[in-house]
Amino acid sequence: MCVLFFSGFRRRAFTLIELLVVIAIIAVLMALLLPAVQQAREAARRTRCRNNLKQIGLALHNYHDVHSVFPPGWISVSGGTHSAHNGLNGAGWGTMLLPFLDQTPLYEAFDSRLAIEDPANTLFRETRLSVFRCPSDPQPETFEIHDDATGTVVLATLPIANYVGSFGTVDLHDCTAAPGTAPVTASGQCVSDGIFYHNSRVRLRDVTDGTSNTLMVGERRTDADAGWYSTWVGMVSGGEEAFQRILGVSDHVPNDPVAHFDDYSSHHAGGALFVKGDGSVHFVSENIDLSLWHALATRNGGEVVGDF
Repeated sequence: MCVLFFSGFRRRAFTLIELLVVIAIIAVLMALLLPAVQQAREAARRTRCRNNLKQIGLALHNYHDVHSVFPPGWISVSGGTHSAHNGLNGAGWGTMLLPFLDQTPLYEAFDSRLAIEDPANTLFRETRLSVFRCPSDPQPETFEIHDDATGTVVLATLPIANYVGSFGTVDLHDCTAAPGTAPVTASGQCVSDGIFYHNSRVRLRDVTDGTSNTLMVGERRTDADAGWYSTWVGMVSGGEEAFQRILGVSDHVPNDPVAHFDDYSSHHAGGALFVKGDGSVHFVSENIDLSLWHALATRNGGEVVGDF
């Protein structure tokens, strides 16, 4: 009689020390992997932001091809004369670009005989457009703009945007000055040294500094805590910081820690993206020389810019 003996192997469980070692290794791998994933995602968002600005730059040149001028910074007329802060219809450069951004139906929904804040323009005014938004910027869909006098009366609801036109180096707040007080002319028009300003009609030949040496559009991040929201729609007559919602000023470098609402900024590390006058998109470092930064903002300052 043959007796078979089977010898079984007893499985040994992980010890506490081995388990802790495995957990530590996984934690280290995740710590190494997560920043790489986040960087890859930010790189993708930055690429989308660059593509948005490239579309805007192309649209600006297409507009110029059709109208022989770049769109006005904002349109504001009262009684047939210039009125920077209290005129109609308020449409900004972004509104004027709509037909060149495949948004002709939206542009046609805008009644230019009425102010942009008029209830008849609600559907047009509250439409969110991804081409004007940086995917790196955490933001609400819309914001409420209040009256400049009290800061409490809601005048309109506007869509968020992250790209503002270049007003140049002149203070936008000064556009509320009386006619004849610079930068407001005797006729009531607020003028500046950038590409976009009140009822502007800047042509390519007016950019004597060279289109490759002049900024047209740049980024601005949303700051919900400070109530800083930008839009593509335009200037709401009598609105709080109405000009700053659509235009930027180059008194501080991008992402300056002592920033004002009308500055340029972004959530991209190290600087912000801009469209130059030739339609090209460039990343401008937050460490750019201030005098060079000022030179880039002007269309006819006569400065020699060079590479940046």
